[in-house]
Amino acid sequence: MNPPFRCGTVEGFFGRQWSWLARQDHASFLAAQQFTTYLYAPKNDDYLRKQWFMPYPDSTFTELKSLARHCASLGIEFGVGLSPFELYRDFSATKRDLLLRKLEQLNQLQAPLLAVLFDDMLGELPGLATTQLQIFDCISRHSNAEKFVLCPTYYSSDPLLVKHFGEQPEHYLEQLGQALPAEVDVLWTGPRVISHSYPRDHLLEIGAKLQRKPLLWDNYPVNDAKRLTAFLHLQPFDQRGQSKNPKAGALLNQDEVFTLTPIRELCSGLLANPMNQAYLSQIPLASLAALYQQAVPGKCSLAAVVTNPHVLAQLAQDSERFQWQGLVQFDAAEKSRLLALYQQWLPDPMAQEVCAWLEGGYAFDPACLT
Repeated sequence: MNPPFRCGTVEGFFGRQWSWLARQDHASFLAAQQFTTYLYAPKNDDYLRKQWFMPYPDSTFTELKSLARHCASLGIEFGVGLSPFELYRDFSATKRDLLLRKLEQLNQLQAPLLAVLFDDMLGELPGLATTQLQIFDCISRHSNAEKFVLCPTYYSSDPLLVKHFGEQPEHYLEQLGQALPAEVDVLWTGPRVISHSYPRDHLLEIGAKLQRKPLLWDNYPVNDAKRLTAFLHLQPFDQRGQSKNPKAGALLNQDEVFTLTPIRELCSGLLANPMNQAYLSQIPLASLAALYQQAVPGKCSLAAVVTNPHVLAQLAQDSERFQWQGLVQFDAAEKSRLLALYQQWLPDPMAQEVCAWLEGGYAFDPACLT
């Protein structure tokens, strides 16, 4: 019997992080929309990435434990993305001891899912797959997680990864696929780091290399990249490549349209990477739930997500402009006009996020290379 199709979100972006309240609310949203999974893996959580060897401070870890408990109470599979930054360059006994100490703390979360993430790191190294497999084996043997996911350093066919992280070692994906236990999912973003379609032939090719169905890390509606921070991605998943603005060609290829088939057939699941705006992300994510998680797929009801009727009406007018024109095409007068409109409905969280975006509160984080 095939395992159920995993569908949810991976909080895996660079830049301004969500508040703990927003994370709790996000988990509640996922449960209401019948999603299965919430993977916590912010790129700027240093205790999971650049400073992975440091224990979480008590106050932060208390919040993380509360989030894990909240997900459990909702029936949401909660996971943590441990990204031991370039540990494979020096997997010495000393570093191994630090890793085991880290796992002791993470085990206190009782999280059912643990993701081992090697993405966005130097990859042009001899024996890359071998060392990463050793690290994964160490983690899986000392973690109390029930399920494991791995993200390779080369998680897409996009030449952008070679540009930033060096040439992919020969047979890298095949080595991972051959050695990893069959029940371990492997994350993949598709033909591009930000893919807007997943062709059947591409998924079949990657599935053959990995010797398993890939778990899609879908980089929509995320907006942390340099060319994306000026935009709010509010359009439904199945319309995200269908620009009605002739100047939007630099943002998306209009011929690339997200399709349901063959994802459910050829993938083990899909985890969508949201925007830096936690509450506004619910708008496109609700459309993903309508595609995958409803007993009878249909259109999502925005009224069930945008609870303030005034904000709902205004976003209905502005969503295409926010998606395709963005801040780069709003002059000072237009920004002031929009700001005054949305300030009327504060402290509504979606209105707050629109206002912060208009005021430049979501600046690009240069740590985001891709």
